[in-house]
Amino acid sequence: MVCSAPPAPGGVAAISAPHRSAGLHRPRAGEPAPVPQLGRRWGTVVFMVVIHALALVALLPRFWSLPAVAAFLVLYWVTACLGVTIGYHRLLSHRAFRVPRWLERVFATCGALSCQHGPIDWVGLHRHHHKFSDTEVDHHTSLRGFWWSHMGWMFEEIPAIGSVPRLTGDLARDPYHRWLNRWFLVLQLPLAALLFWIGTATGAGGWALVLWGIPLRLVVVYHCTWLVNSATHCWGSVAYPSGDHSRNNPWVAALTFGEGWHNNHHTFPHSARHGLQAGQIDLTWQHIRLLRALGLATQVRLPAEGRQGVA
Repeated sequence: MVCSAPPAPGGVAAISAPHRSAGLHRPRAGEPAPVPQLGRRWGTVVFMVVIHALALVALLPRFWSLPAVAAFLVLYWVTACLGVTIGYHRLLSHRAFRVPRWLERVFATCGALSCQHGPIDWVGLHRHHHKFSDTEVDHHTSLRGFWWSHMGWMFEEIPAIGSVPRLTGDLARDPYHRWLNRWFLVLQLPLAALLFWIGTATGAGGWALVLWGIPLRLVVVYHCTWLVNSATHCWGSVAYPSGDHSRNNPWVAALTFGEGWHNNHHTFPHSARHGLQAGQIDLTWQHIRLLRALGLATQVRLPAEGRQGVA
């Protein structure tokens, strides 16, 4: 299925996108030139097959328990909300607000536990998406259909990865972000050990907590996050002329702590608040409001007065 929406005004973005994208791949002085790689990413394919199979195993009756469900829900909040929507997205990608460095690293660690790349690669690719949204060089453009924008793009080598260094200089200066970017997969091991110990100590079952807390949780977080790339570029309402296919989708917003107000976000990408109209619940924004009230979030960015359409 190919998603459709009004093209960018005058087609300017679509015409100039390849030229602008190519500029991001030019190395800085002293840097090696990127070597383009094309083809199937078989490691990712195998990983996704295995993680989805283990998620199905977690749903077997023998692994059901209230502690397992509780572990799933807590880790869903920690990784999807604190990690992806607050940490990777609104804080690191768009710098919609500022927090102390220790807290930024906490949020980045929660994001790394979502197993969606380390912070540098995630942020770089997301910034690239915003620069070229729904053009031919957007790595998960909806022009190639729902499957591609949802997850198909991850199974192929994408040229956009070559632009990451130029788009993430602010993150690359932090050695902890560099460490997370390299070792994010390894973080699942101490988490698995902790879950197994808790499950064994409480009698809930070590493997039950591991299966619900890692593969099942990862798969659900994956698909909910990916719906922001796919569903919100296909279905929903358009409040602003953002120049791409982004739409406001309430059911995606409900699954992703407010990320489904995607047309609002693409119109005001640096806003800490995505739910701008009356009735648009944005739980991530409520977390940021709490951080601001506690004095932990500063320089909170919002749309200019009168432009956001808040009732």
